[in-house]
This record gives sequence, structure tokens and C-alpha cells, in this order.
Amino acid sequence: MRPGAMKSLCLLGATGSIGQSTLKLVDQHPDRFLIRALSAHTQVDALIDLCRRYRPLQACIADPVLFTALRDGLRAEGLATTPLAGAEGLQDMAADPGSDTVIAAIVGAAGVASTFSAARAGKRILLANKESIVLAGQLLMKTVADYGAELFPVDSEHNAIFQCLSAHGGRAGVRRLILTASGGPFLGKTRTDLAAITPEQACRHPKWSMGRKISVDSATLMNKGLEVIEAHHLFGMPADAIEVVVHPQSIVHSMVDYCDGSVLAQLGEPDMRTALAYGLSYPDRINSGVKALDFGQLGHLEFQSPDTDTFPCLGLAYAAISRGGNAPAVLNAANEVAVTAFLEGRLPFLAIADIVAQSLDAVPWEPAVDLSVLMASDAEARRYANHRIH
Repeated sequence: MRPGAMKSLCLLGATGSIGQSTLKLVDQHPDRFLIRALSAHTQVDALIDLCRRYRPLQACIADPVLFTALRDGLRAEGLATTPLAGAEGLQDMAADPGSDTVIAAIVGAAGVASTFSAARAGKRILLANKESIVLAGQLLMKTVADYGAELFPVDSEHNAIFQCLSAHGGRAGVRRLILTASGGPFLGKTRTDLAAITPEQACRHPKWSMGRKISVDSATLMNKGLEVIEAHHLFGMPADAIEVVVHPQSIVHSMVDYCDGSVLAQLGEPDMRTALAYGLSYPDRINSGVKALDFGQLGHLEFQSPDTDTFPCLGLAYAAISRGGNAPAVLNAANEVAVTAFLEGRLPFLAIADIVAQSLDAVPWEPAVDLSVLMASDAEARRYANHRIH
């Protein structure tokens, strides 16, 4: 993609936190980015408002029941935007040649198929849907390579590693990757302290503004476990060369340790616009609107090892990498079900890890031969987890 050229964007998950951060960058740089397609899960009115503002060629509502509301709403506004709906609509929109860059920001396994669709179309993909690579990382990386797509991680940690590796020229001499974790809202708590945690407490992240599901994952450290799986696939590193360190200030976003003793780190304010701006403009750099670090005001930066006894989800993720095959897909699916049950008040906070562990043991192991096998394992894990909860 030619540096500085106008980029046409397909934004999957426009009404979420990543989507909103992306739109802020588009507003800041109207000479560089053009919105050609937008999607939302169920927020029809919000999607129509965005269509009125950005005039995209296409808009998709993920819930097909809401197609008529989207179609009629676009007509009422006099917009020429083509309405789409459902999983098929998302996939068609992601592959449409009207856009060259796809921001994959749909939460959960629902975003996997459209990410693959964008990859098969050879798009530049800004990957915020971690499930695509957790559930089917080996297959996704092969698809990206086979079809000449570009994959830019939007997670601040993987984006930091990507930047460090790019600055050094690649993976030569890398000894280990070091992912930083804020520790979430319950850093320093014991299992006794966490026995009666409410969804509101779990979603109150001390540093990042995120959706409810990912906020709970941060609180259980499952988010960091999923990121270890992502790093394993994105950067081709074995699990024992990927380390997690707790860094409460969330200023150092991740680090790369080299065999000569050098450690490169990427620092910045905890704001997703930094990673998004890097992926959108690469190889250029643009103003993201994020304030510069004031080193005189930072004080000290702390680092400590994670407490995997209190937060066992991190260890479960390492176990899933070790098992390989469909194990990461099972881990991810069971976690989604458990987190939903917790947010709905049907499952205690500490039981999230129990449901995931039980699902990993119960769902038969399968090799990750294709996406259909992994999606079948995903469905089986969801059935099992829901059975255990009910």
C-alpha cells in the first residue's frame, strides 16, 4: 500500500470502543481515511446515525432480525448506503473491493468468519478481534500469507511488540517476548477477597476504557492468557519464550528481549488510538491525538510477576497452547460463555476459571485441520459450558 495514499476503510464493530477510537482518527485525518463500510451488532439507530455522518457504500447489522429496521432507516434518511445483515453480510462486506483496509473489531467468535473473509480478499487487516487468532491462529496466519493480506495487531501489547520488531528488522536474535499486564482492578487481592465480586466491580478497569467482556477478561487475567496465544501465532514464538509481567501503570506496553541482553520496549499513554494510528498509517506515522508522555510526572514504573494461584486463567491459556489443536478454541468458547453468565449474575466471578478448566478436560481433542473443525469445537465447548452453568 503506497505511503500517504487515501485509505478506504471497512469498520466491523463501529459502535464499540475500538470502532469509536477509529472514527476519532478518521475525523482527525479526513484527507487520509474514507469510511466505505460500517457494521454494528444490534444498535440499528446508532449505525444509521453513523451512516448519515460518513455516507458509506455499505452498512451491515449483525443480527439479521434487524435488517428491515436498518433498510427502512437508511431509506428514511435518503441514504444510498446498501443495507446488509447477518454473518454472510459481514463476510461479503469484509471482502468487498470498495475498501482496502478492514478494522476487525467485532467482539467474540462472531468476528472470526469476517476476518478470514478479509484475509482471503488480500486486505490490510487491523485485528482487534483476538478470537480470530486465538481460535484459529495457525489457519489465519497461513491464509494471510497465501492471499497476500497484511495483519496489524491492534492489542496494545502485540502492537508494541510489532513496533519493536519492526524497528530492529525482524525476529533475528529474539530471546523472549514480554507482555505487560496492568493486573486489572483486583491486583493484590486474594481468592477470599474475590468471592463476592460483582460485574460492576470487575468492569471498573483502572487504566483502560474497554467493553464489558474484555474488562472481565482483564480482571481474571484471561485477557493476558489470550494475548499469549495470540503472540505465539503472530510472532512464531514458543509459549516458553513468551513471558507475562504485571505493570500497573500501563505505560510500557510490551518488550522484546534479545540474546545480547538488550531489551526494546514501546511506551505510551494507555490509549488505543496509538495502536490504531500505527496500523492505519503504516509505514507512515500520524498524529493520533494521544498526549505525549510527561516523563517528569511519571514517577516510578513497577513490575512484578502475575499471581497465577489467585488468577488461574493465565495458566489455563498456557496449557491450551501446550495441548494445541482445538484446545485454544475450547478455552476461548468456554470463557465467553462463563463471562456472559457472570455478567448476567448467573455465575460467581471465581467460577469463570472453573468452567474453562472443566471444558478443556471434557471436550475431546481434535487437530486444527480447518476452520469447520474449530468452529465445531467452539460450539461443543459452548454447549458443555452452558450445561455446567445451568
